[in-house]
Amino acid sequence: MEILSIMPWIWLGILVVLIIIEALTQGLTTIWGAASALVMVFVSRTELALGWQLLVFISLTLALLVTTRPFLVKKLKLGKDSLNVGALPGQEVVVTKAITKFGKGEARTRNGVIWTASSEDESDIAEGDICVVRSVEGNTLVLGRKGGEA
Repeated sequence: MEILSIMPWIWLGILVVLIIIEALTQGLTTIWGAASALVMVFVSRTELALGWQLLVFISLTLALLVTTRPFLVKKLKLGKDSLNVGALPGQEVVVTKAITKFGKGEARTRNGVIWTASSEDESDIAEGDICVVRSVEGNTLVLGRKGGEA
């Protein structure tokens, strides 16, 4: 019976530990356990047996994890590059300032952003040409000719 009297404090400790783990990992996994532990702080005040408390905690955590995590991961776009740079390779762009062997030019992406651009094979690319982004090096798009021809 002694353990039941300190269970709210134990659940509070679990809550703090899970929040710290979530803050360090930012994976939206332990936060559901933390939310369940918060509920358990109040449930544990009801003299519910320890075994039932653990069952409620595990059940609530799994229910929250399975039902809400996929939705939030999609909404928050976790794991996606915040600058969308990862989506640029393979995208067609329009050269807005000619690229020469010894100088960089500029290219406009589909969303209208102007990037510094260079040629992958150091060839000249005229203004108005349509090219394909081969890679991104820092803030410079490395462009190749459409269709792969040099």
